[in-house]
Amino acid sequence: MVGIIGKKIGMTQVFSDDGRLISVTAIEAGPCIVLAVKDKSLQVGFEDIKEKRLKKPVAGYFKKINISPRKVIKEVIKEPAKEYKVGDELKADIFKPGDFVDVTGVSIGKGFQGGMKRWNWHGGPMTHGSMSHRRIGSLGSSTTPGRVWKGHHLPGHMGAKRFTTQNLLVVRADAENNILLVKGAVPGHKNSYCFIRTAKKRKPLGEKPKQAAQAGAKKGK
Repeated sequence: MVGIIGKKIGMTQVFSDDGRLISVTAIEAGPCIVLAVKDKSLQVGFEDIKEKRLKKPVAGYFKKINISPRKVIKEVIKEPAKEYKVGDELKADIFKPGDFVDVTGVSIGKGFQGGMKRWNWHGGPMTHGSMSHRRIGSLGSSTTPGRVWKGHHLPGHMGAKRFTTQNLLVVRADAENNILLVKGAVPGHKNSYCFIRTAKKRKPLGEKPKQAAQAGAKKGK
C-alpha cells in the first residue's frame, strides 16, 4: 500500500481521451520528504514551515536529521521491494492514471445545526396552527425508560470529522507540478490537508481480481 500527503486545491473538469467530460479534484500531492525509515513504514513530512513556528523539541529533531522543517508529519506504509533513505522524496508519480485511491481528510465544518438539517427529519405540521415546524418534539417513552436513549438523533455540531472517500479513480498524475487529479469529490475545504493511499477494495483498471486470476491459472492446467 502506497500513500502520500497532499493539499486539496479545488475542483475542475477535464476531458478524457474519448471526449468524455470528467469532474475531478485537483490535489497538490507532495513532494513528501522521508524523515525516518522504519521496518514497515516511513515517516514523511509535507510543506515547509518557518522554524520559529515550531516547538523547540520538534525544531531540534529537524536539525538533528539536517532537513528543513515540515508542517505536516505522517507515517506511511513503505513498499517492501524498494529501498529508502532519509532525504528521499515521494512525488505524485507513485500513482498512475487508472489506479484507484482512498482519500482521507477532515470534512467541512457546518457549525451547530438543527435536527432537520443534521439528520434529515421531515419536520412537524406546517399548517392548522402548529407551532412545531422544526422543533424536536417528543423524545421517547415516559415511565419506561424515563430517559432519552443514548445515541438519539438531536441537534448539535455538524461536520469537521475525519472522513475517507474510497475508490476514487486517478485521472492524471503530474510529478513535475506535484498535481494529482482524481475523479469525484474528496472531503475537506480548499487548502485543507488530506492523505492519499492505494485503495483497499479496488484493483487498478485492467488488472484481474485475485479469484479470476486463480481460476484462469487452474483452467490453464
